Amino acid sequence: MSKVINKVPFGQKVAFGVGMFANQMFPAIMGIFMVVLVQDLGFPGWMWGVIFFAPRIFDSITDPIMGFISDNTKSKWGRRRQYVLIGGIIMGVSYIFMWQLFKENSLQFNFWYFFLWSILFYLGLTLFSVPYVAMGYEMSDDFHERTHIMAVAQFIGQWAWVIAPLFWIIMYDPSWFSSAEVAVRQLSIWVAIPCAICAIVPALFIKSESTLHKDYEPLNTSNIGNSLMKIYYSFVEAFKIKEFRKICAATFLIFNAFNTVAALTFFVIVYKLFNGDAEASGIWVSMFGCLGAIGTTFIVIPVVTWMSKIFGKKKAFLIAQGISIVGYFMLWFLFVPGKPWMYIIALPFFSFGIGSLFTIMMSMTADIIDVDEFYTGKRREGIFGAIYWWMVKVGFAIAGALSGVIIGIVGFNPDLATTDQQPAVDGLHAFFCFFPMLGTLVAMFIMRNYGITEKTAGDIRVELDKRKAIKVKDTVSNSHENIELEKTSNTTEYNVG
Repeated sequence: MSKVINKVPFGQKVAFGVGMFANQMFPAIMGIFMVVLVQDLGFPGWMWGVIFFAPRIFDSITDPIMGFISDNTKSKWGRRRQYVLIGGIIMGVSYIFMWQLFKENSLQFNFWYFFLWSILFYLGLTLFSVPYVAMGYEMSDDFHERTHIMAVAQFIGQWAWVIAPLFWIIMYDPSWFSSAEVAVRQLSIWVAIPCAICAIVPALFIKSESTLHKDYEPLNTSNIGNSLMKIYYSFVEAFKIKEFRKICAATFLIFNAFNTVAALTFFVIVYKLFNGDAEASGIWVSMFGCLGAIGTTFIVIPVVTWMSKIFGKKKAFLIAQGISIVGYFMLWFLFVPGKPWMYIIALPFFSFGIGSLFTIMMSMTADIIDVDEFYTGKRREGIFGAIYWWMVKVGFAIAGALSGVIIGIVGFNPDLATTDQQPAVDGLHAFFCFFPMLGTLVAMFIMRNYGITEKTAGDIRVELDKRKAIKVKDTVSNSHENIELEKTSNTTEYNVG
């Protein structure tokens, strides 16, 4: 009976997943468009650094605040939907304006114009993404159904990474656009409008109950100081949960080790396989990202969802990451000059690492939120989602810096052909294959004794349901007592009259 009750309709899963497409498409395309700032608009390195780091630091500060606000919002629309709607609209509008850059403007004007609009975009991203992720955590209290929800969302979201690499081809094809500068101005509109629509789909179609009469923390300006302290203590309480520390650390290692070398993909393919001739590399740079995302969509996510149900989430995680290590190792041998097609053999294995990560980890986070409620009596999906993604975002910024460090360590020079710097190119290739392997191995070690199984999660859920039933019973009983008192009072008044 409980399985029927906890089953989430497929349409609700799809509605949540459509939001994930926007959540991933916006940053995926931004990473490609940002090349234009340096390549076509002449932004120097320090401007690139400020634009890359400052908005993300701003984002990392606003995320936990938004998590607290979302968790404690009293509204007839629930805690999340209104923020998802407003955030989606802000993201779409600011994304379009952000990329309306012209060479004719001064460098300083373009820098400040882009910087300020990007701050507004990241504010919209915070308003959208924190409550959006929390919506997914609270859609079901069933151990396996949570994995199914995240699997559907990741399946839809992965299409962003299939589509995004194709923009490399479109932007620099003169038959499409006269220049990449013109391309980003026009393409930003075609990206922003459909993505904004996708972003607001969860707000329109995912059901939520009214929270007008919930016993939440007050949200007002006079209480802002106390609210900030409560956010801080929420962080502390969250990290007291050992299993939450484990998934945060494992995600940080895998995701950011991957992203550190992902920035090197262009250089590894062009210089390892094509002697530094970017024009000769054709579609092979785009194909690496496209085929990897397709493998994740149609192979990794269904297989990992199945493994999670059969073996449990921890074993599914360990098996998936073990397969990815095989893929990274294969890439060391399958990057063969003049034979780019050979790397395709490794992609299905390689994709298991990053492709399985968020399907499992987001499902685990939902289980950990139950543990938090068991000990604190509070439902804090927003705070836990904000902390988890805060780890991802800060690590992503660090990964960007590490990419530059690796290039410096190996002494790579993009102005030289491979034959003039073979050791440097081999060094890049080695980091590309073995750095994420190291991060994955450490993450697997951390997760080896992760303790929340289907049984423990089920036992906690039963206890939480008992508490809820008792609370409802007490509420009904108090209501009846109040009604009796009112009747007595009314009768007394009538007799006296």
